[in-house]
Amino acid sequence: MTENEISKVIFDCALKVHRALGPGLLENAYEECLFYELKKTGLKVEKQKGLPLVYENVKLDIGYRLDLIVEDKVIIELKAVEMLNDVHLTQLLTYIKLSNCKLGMLINFNVTLIKNGIKRVVNNL
Repeated sequence: MTENEISKVIFDCALKVHRALGPGLLENAYEECLFYELKKTGLKVEKQKGLPLVYENVKLDIGYRLDLIVEDKVIIELKAVEMLNDVHLTQLLTYIKLSNCKLGMLINFNVTLIKNGIKRVVNNL
């Protein structure tokens, strides 16, 4: 599957979770439910996957963790905040670059309509 096809599946699963739970829960509740929904689709999904930083050819395990990664192609960063801000987008872009992925999805579940809480972030490098 392409990154765009995967992102459509992610959107549909996030919509299902949001319809069932609504806004107002903690981030980890949405993470577990989205992980469950994505696994049901048959896609390879990993949660809380470690992401090392490579500096001057030295691999440093400094505690970065990806909320979810799907098919080793699309990173999902989950939030349950009042409002997304630039630091959230920057965090996801950094994870995308460190992992050599092309696409990330920033999903804020603390919104009335989930479509207003989803941002696509593309690595153009």
